[in-house]
Amino acid sequence: MKRSVLVVDDSSATREWIAGILEDMEEEEIEVVACASGFDALRALPSRTFDLIVTDINMPDVHGLELLAWVRRNPATQGTPVLLISTESSERDIRRGLALGASEYLAKPFPAERFSAAARRLLGAPPAGVSGAP
Repeated sequence: MKRSVLVVDDSSATREWIAGILEDMEEEEIEVVACASGFDALRALPSRTFDLIVTDINMPDVHGLELLAWVRRNPATQGTPVLLISTESSERDIRRGLALGASEYLAKPFPAERFSAAARRLLGAPPAGVSGAP
């Protein structure tokens, strides 16, 4: 089944790194839509459905927490899993992100395996190396 993931981060290197991890997930065919800002993401969201949204918090214009709040208020997107990623890594920051409706929160920097595991959980995919066949 083809899945669609929206990746929102103002760092092109981070967007490309995350896209590469998602596209390498063998069990899933994943289309990545990348946005460089929360504002770009707000323009992309009404035009299609995403299976997962990955967003940084600290971005110019619309930051990730504002984007998360919009996603949770909008009936068309409120059930979409949101994975927050951020250099903000205090317990207070993590609790705040989760309280606002994030499905998971990863503090940067994080290893590719940790991101992949979180993405798999949120997409409902089997863990790496586990086949869906009996």
